[in-house]
Amino acid sequence: MSDISAPVSALHRPGKGVNRSFPTFRAVMALVLREMATRYGRSPGGYLWAIVEPLGMILVLAAAFYLLVRVPPLGNNFILFFATGLLPFQLYMNLSNNVARAMNFSRALLFYPAVTWLDAVLARVILTVLTDVLVMLILFILFVAATDVTLFLDIQPIITAIGLATVLGVGVGLCNCVMFGFFPIWLNVWGIANRPMIFISGILFLYEHMPESIQVYLWYNPVIHVTGLMRAGFYPTYEADYASPLYVLSVSGVLIFLGVLLMGRFHREILNR
Repeated sequence: MSDISAPVSALHRPGKGVNRSFPTFRAVMALVLREMATRYGRSPGGYLWAIVEPLGMILVLAAAFYLLVRVPPLGNNFILFFATGLLPFQLYMNLSNNVARAMNFSRALLFYPAVTWLDAVLARVILTVLTDVLVMLILFILFVAATDVTLFLDIQPIITAIGLATVLGVGVGLCNCVMFGFFPIWLNVWGIANRPMIFISGILFLYEHMPESIQVYLWYNPVIHVTGLMRAGFYPTYEADYASPLYVLSVSGVLIFLGVLLMGRFHREILNR
């Protein structure tokens, strides 16, 4: 009897056996629902703020630049120009910030054997990507309905840009999760260092319009490749020849590898600090 019961009990231990995938799925889905309830569920307006915030930013930028230069750097609609730059940038920023704070947000639950640090990260990735992609879709539909813009979409670069923003945000977030855990001051340092990103990521300008002496440095910012590809999907006459998906994937792959390696090694130390 003992020979039979031993392997059966092993299958039901958290984190061991072939059934681990099902508890992981349940844990991730429970964390996703918890995230949904706490992130927007308790604030007036709820998920409406996920749409209102980027919409307000885009409209402010469009109005300000219309008064200054009258003609956007690409096409003839300021709203579409800034939307194609700001929305993929927001996906990257939201992912990197949410993943970086996954341990702190789910700290109490991570002491249970059934919930792992990877579950907490996956829950934030899933919810952030679904939310931001849905917001993109809603806003672009609203822009088309409210203006006379006719879109000729190329889906491939759009999907590529969204995918690259996702893996880059996850990589940066994982590494920052470790840094925030061991060095709390890094939260302030990163916040200061990250502020210029909106100005150097191709949101307010086109990479090709910058002097070559500046292009040399801008190229190494992986986010500018993401915004270039996004605009190539919305503007048939625009070709972001400088954009290199391989470069962004390489940077993201290194960051994800380091983040997973360090989180796997030090997540207990971070949790107990």
